[in-house]
Amino acid sequence: MVERQLAARGIDDPAVLAAMAAVARHEFVPEPVRAFAYADRPLPIGFGQTISQPYIVALMVELAGVSGRPDAKVLEVGTGCGYQAAVLAELGAEVWTVEIVEPLARRAAATLARLGYDRVHVRAGDGYGGWPEHAPFDAILVAAAPPRVPEPLLDQLRPGGRLVLPVGVEQQMLRVVAKNADGSTQARDVAPVRFVPMTGDVQQPR
Repeated sequence: MVERQLAARGIDDPAVLAAMAAVARHEFVPEPVRAFAYADRPLPIGFGQTISQPYIVALMVELAGVSGRPDAKVLEVGTGCGYQAAVLAELGAEVWTVEIVEPLARRAAATLARLGYDRVHVRAGDGYGGWPEHAPFDAILVAAAPPRVPEPLLDQLRPGGRLVLPVGVEQQMLRVVAKNADGSTQARDVAPVRFVPMTGDVQQPR
């Protein structure tokens, strides 16, 4: 998986590749689809949600820029099965992750605890508001697509940090938003993607 699906497609951070190799992806997918755990495709994990394909996970983690920073604080919105949080933890980050589907949050927390990922903290709730008690974060990754960049997440990003997320409704783009020292932001679009839509408060009219 690492050589053919990640390195061959441009993921070149050695620490990210090592983290992807270290996490047992099959531990995070339901038994009926476990045979496809290492295929480069999303897989259903129940409740209308999916685990992203390995390449997208690696790309988002690489874009987050926390490699080589074992003291990094990372917020993840959309825990899903817990796989991406485990990859971040393998990089040495401490991860706070929020999942709006409560049964998924409970299952992810149990899986992560069973596998020894004690630097990952899971909460069931609406990730639109982030996790302000533990802000600011060095990086924030969002695994569901909001129609616009959530302001509360930008507010919880440390200057010098990066927010990595898919944005859009009909057409989605993977976007990186960097916060400058003065609090201003710069955004760049990386690639077209397709994620499940972000639900909760972000869907309320503004």
